[in-house]
Parts: sequence; C-alpha cells; structure tokens
Amino acid sequence: FLSENCDFAQSVIDTGAIWIGPSTEAITTMGDKMAARKLAIHADATVVPGTTEPLLNIKDAKKTANKIGYPLLIKAAGGGGGKGIRIIQSGKDLEDAMIRAKSEAKKAFSDNRIYMEKYLEQPHHIEIQVFADNYGNTVSLGERECSIQRRYQKIIEETPSPFIDDNLRQKLSNTALNITKSCNYTGAGTV
Repeated sequence: FLSENCDFAQSVIDTGAIWIGPSTEAITTMGDKMAARKLAIHADATVVPGTTEPLLNIKDAKKTANKIGYPLLIKAAGGGGGKGIRIIQSGKDLEDAMIRAKSEAKKAFSDNRIYMEKYLEQPHHIEIQVFADNYGNTVSLGERECSIQRRYQKIIEETPSPFIDDNLRQKLSNTALNITKSCNYTGAGTV
C-alpha cells in the first residue's frame, strides 16, 4: 500500500506537500518486523522470545532454536498478511522451513530476511488502536480481539475483547502508547 511505503511518503514530503500519516521513520521501523521487535524491547514491552537479527545460516538457527525451544515460528522480516511464516515443531524441519520462508518472503516483499520467534499455541491476538498528532499527543482508542484467523489473516475483529480485564487493557494501552511515541508515529495506527 502506498500509505505504508516510505519512499512514496518521502516523495510527497519532497514536493513540499504535507504528508498525512506516519513519518517515514515510523513506516521504515514498524514495517520491518525485526526493527519493530527491537523498538518494542527498547520501549520496555514484553515480547515473545525470538531474534532481532536475520537468520543467516542453519547452524546458528539451530543453536538459537534450541535456546528458544520448540515449537517456534520462522517469519519474514519485511512481511505481513501471513506470508513467509512457518511453524517448526522440531529441528528436523528447520532447514527446509528456512529455505521456503526465505523464498516466499523474497517473492512477496523483495526481502528474503527471516527471523525466529517462540510459537505460542493458542494465544489471543489483541491489537491496540492508537492515534498520534504532530505535537506529541497520543491516545489509545481501545483494543480489538483479532484471534479468529485463517492462514494468519484476521477474519473477525471484536471490541472490547472478552478475554482481557481492565487492568490488562490499561497495561496493553500504555505499552502501545510507549511504542507509538518511541517511533515518532503520527496518524491512526495499530500496535
């Protein structure tokens, strides 16, 4: 999407027009899943165990996988929409999954970098809607329960989530706002 393309955003800015949306810095950082993980860690967010650097070879990947523990996910760094994701149940599947994920990521995103995360078997996918202006003001607009998915694509979004209480809702909102501020995000977005 052009709204998520930092080159397009910079082209608009370079013409002297006002870009309405996330800064090019935010688009670049949050569009790269490894960079987004690093930013979230820096913003003191609790993150799933995983890597923040690309997997380069099977030897290092196996070492990291044994440290994180199976099952785990191989994911495309520049991806989205469920492309370049593989669930790995054991070490015997790792090398093939890396090859396939890299290939799919290259075709879908022109970026073959992949990384690894611990696979959570039945998590709840909660997103926090945020809005930030150009003056440093940020607000959380609440959460969406996005756990009903098919092939890593959301089918139903429900709000408020019936699975979290007000205390967790507030913690998630605060974390989302910290991340939003950390990447100088402006406009409407989701964390």
